Amino acid sequence: MRLLCVIPARLGATRLPHKPLRLLGGEPLIRVVARRALELDLGGPVVVASDHPDVLAAVAPLGVPGVLTGPHRSGTERVAEVVGRPEYAGADVILNLQGDEPFLPRAAAAGAVGRVRAGDDVGTAAQPLSEAARRDPRRVKVEVDGRGRARRFYRTPAAPACGQAEPTFQHIGVYAYRPATLARWVVLPPTAEEASEGLEQLRPLVYGWTIGVATLAEAAPHGIDTEDDLRTAEAFL
Repeated sequence: MRLLCVIPARLGATRLPHKPLRLLGGEPLIRVVARRALELDLGGPVVVASDHPDVLAAVAPLGVPGVLTGPHRSGTERVAEVVGRPEYAGADVILNLQGDEPFLPRAAAAGAVGRVRAGDDVGTAAQPLSEAARRDPRRVKVEVDGRGRARRFYRTPAAPACGQAEPTFQHIGVYAYRPATLARWVVLPPTAEEASEGLEQLRPLVYGWTIGVATLAEAAPHGIDTEDDLRTAEAFL
């Protein structure tokens, strides 16, 4: 089964301006993430997709190809543009690795792909949720049912659905899906839920798709959204 890993990276991030080009360990963040994707060695090519040529130039020293895309509302739409190009046709599974996850565990990526291979519409991953992350609206939480599938994603604490909470984890920024599933995702009408929480994965969930969640036993450093996150990542590195 041929895998294609696409890393979407938008230059105009609001919480951390020019995020893909911010330095981590003396290198642009997007280069660190792309190198991590190569290290995962999941059996397929790695491509960076961005709306700005400077982002693509940052990964060129790694030999990672870049695709200059048009403007998009989400990383999923950016990935879909890449997958729709003839030179990237033929992949059986697409891995969308968020451009701000420099320390993504291999188990998260492989687990997301495994959920798709096992029959879920979408695969993703999550890790143990600390009490600090539980209270932090920047950290995305996911409730997982007994079959390992997402029941809901949210940022702000809320009462449990149906009066009983499912096991809750911190979501990790990685998705897997088949090309046909991705093509269907991007033509679904947006939902009020995704707009309210600012979470694109709520769209397929609201439409009844299954999102399988590979849960990790140990927590890894989370993605980089803010200046504080960048300082924490630098210290970890």
